[in-house]
Amino acid sequence: MQQLDVITFGEAMAMFIANQPGPLHEISQYSLELAGAETNVAIGLTRLGFQSGWVSKVGNDAFGKFIVNRLKEEKVDINQVLVDTNYPTGFQLKSKVTIGDPEVQYFRKGSAASNLSIDDFNEEYFLSARHMHMTGIPLALSSHTRAFANHALALMKRNGRSISFDPNLRPNLWTSKEEMIQATNEIAFQVNHVFPGIKEGEILTGYQEPYDIASFYLDKGVELVIIKLGEEGAFYKTQIEEGMVPGYKVQKVIDTVGAGDGFAVGVMSGLLQGLPVHETVLRGNAIGALAVQSPGDHTGYPTSSQLNDYMANHFQGVK
Repeated sequence: MQQLDVITFGEAMAMFIANQPGPLHEISQYSLELAGAETNVAIGLTRLGFQSGWVSKVGNDAFGKFIVNRLKEEKVDINQVLVDTNYPTGFQLKSKVTIGDPEVQYFRKGSAASNLSIDDFNEEYFLSARHMHMTGIPLALSSHTRAFANHALALMKRNGRSISFDPNLRPNLWTSKEEMIQATNEIAFQVNHVFPGIKEGEILTGYQEPYDIASFYLDKGVELVIIKLGEEGAFYKTQIEEGMVPGYKVQKVIDTVGAGDGFAVGVMSGLLQGLPVHETVLRGNAIGALAVQSPGDHTGYPTSSQLNDYMANHFQGVK
């Protein structure tokens, strides 16, 4: 079995991006793309030269075939992507905007991915990876996917693998805010690295300052907490060091979706290579900046040489 650097799991969807700005119900032409927080991460890491695997289910339909083909093109390992003949692949509609966040409508209830269960779990495949990246989305999709996530976490911890976690809160998928906070923090307390956005951190901890949010998780045993602050950059804290890393200013923000996943890609790439924390956060900021300058969720993610060129030729905090 192929050895992997990183493994992740979750739901991918076919995404129809509007070809022109306007309300979704008025758009007649769309372009087909791939969407999914965990697939974004897997794609971003393979572009940087890492071996990444993505685990999920897709329907036996055109959307499922599209997802599989796109991941093959990106050289993501899909040996544990299962085809479900009973449930369909989810999809979404996404608006085109000139400023701000796009409108997104999801059609994912009862999808094949939401039926991923412990019965589908391949222990040998997970243990072929030295690191696992999780998001909070599988926790919210269904009881099946939440059980799968907890099972994966327990296995990887028991076998000494490092684990990172991006809360990626989706309030609309939860029955209550309280359940979302409890289930998300139960996972966050058990991992090595946590990457919440500042608003997510406020919701999950009740604190507003990055220092206090980070301390909340460090006190529970987390090794590294990085708070994403958008264009301002990111704040990081461990038990022995802390710092603020300014973001890269961009000329024009085209689409913010996927920037957080790109940030995680940059950070994980640095951690996997043993770089200092400050440098790993700098990488995350750079990929996040590249991501917001492109329309697709992961279109702007760079190769290793493109990332190095961008970091060498763009100044932090300056247009």
